[in-house]
Amino acid sequence: MSDMDINFLHTMVLREAESDSIQEIDPNLYRTIAEFLGNLKRQEYDGVENKIKESIIDMAAELTGILIATRIEKASSALGSNISSLLDEEKFILDAQEEQHERMEIILSAATNGRSKFLESISQKHKTRLVIVRFLKNVDELIGADMEKYGPFQTEDIAAIPYENAQALISKDAVTRVRWDD
Repeated sequence: MSDMDINFLHTMVLREAESDSIQEIDPNLYRTIAEFLGNLKRQEYDGVENKIKESIIDMAAELTGILIATRIEKASSALGSNISSLLDEEKFILDAQEEQHERMEIILSAATNGRSKFLESISQKHKTRLVIVRFLKNVDELIGADMEKYGPFQTEDIAAIPYENAQALISKDAVTRVRWDD
């Protein structure tokens, strides 16, 4: 699909929004959008042309978000839409929702069945699981939620630190989380 432009994307979003079922679309759509936007972002313009380029980028990003949200909402609805029409990227999103539902059921079951030690174990594992962060500021050595020493760290260092510590540093704008797709 090399004919990607803002009009094509707009038409695709309208078609999806006007239908009750999930529409069949090119399985490479999101990669095509990424290539389209990547190429557009690499182009250098001045003045009005640059403002137009930025507006097209913003519109394409907004339309892509609407398309994803619409398709995921249909798949998540009680209507039981045919999820075989979803793209792999959209199934990736649904997998996370299923995981969230499963975790909620685990916590509910443990709480209602008096399994406080199990809940304590889940809490401790969550607080101490390591996450990867990139440091935005220098940070002195710290004691992790797992009672291990971490650091000191310099700006732009990347490290795996306990989740609880990462959250505290994120709230202070000292680190940013690095995800597998960054």
